[in-house]
Amino acid sequence: VLFVVTSHDKLGNTGEKTGFWTEELAAPYYELLDQGIEITIATPLGGQPPIDPKSEDPSAATEDTKRFDKDTELQEKLKNTIKLADVNQADYDAVFYPGGHGPLWDLATDKNSIALIEAFYTNNKPVGFVCHAPAVLKDVKVNGEFLVKGKKVTGFSNTEEEAVGLTKVVPFLLEDVLQENGATYSKVGDWQPYAVEDGLLITGQNPASSRLVAQKLLNQLK
Repeated sequence: VLFVVTSHDKLGNTGEKTGFWTEELAAPYYELLDQGIEITIATPLGGQPPIDPKSEDPSAATEDTKRFDKDTELQEKLKNTIKLADVNQADYDAVFYPGGHGPLWDLATDKNSIALIEAFYTNNKPVGFVCHAPAVLKDVKVNGEFLVKGKKVTGFSNTEEEAVGLTKVVPFLLEDVLQENGATYSKVGDWQPYAVEDGLLITGQNPASSRLVAQKLLNQLK
């Protein structure tokens, strides 16, 4: 399985840092790793992807993030991520995108990412996204139509974006864009685990949904 992680570390013009959200990488990573799945991590720039500092706060800690903090093998793998441009979907059985705010700025418009998702999807391989990561589907088209058109999806909700006070900072609201592109968007209460599967497309609403997305991905791989 290929994990695609953001290289973007600036939270708009706030002067604050962003990146990927630790739990959204850690929970799916261990869910798959513990089932014997081999995982490769890629980023637009290669090398170390930025971690959202808020996701390293003790208040955001989970069993998976604690395991992540001690996992020197994974830390090493993150330091040496491969470049997205060098990835060939033929080498993998599925792709997964963790969120954090970073992907809204780089992966949402990244040509390599867009082409890669399209290639996985058209080759009948599952594509999974959690929290802000469904935003990377914004410009993905299959046969001239938005991939999400007519599909059931979820992702970080407008109410959750309001709760973290970033509706005016993000380049676009994920819930709105998915609906504009013809998706049938649904959600549950803020911060509650929720994942939606529509064929090969698997999406999760927020950090708490990370493991659910990985489980659905795993079931498809089996």
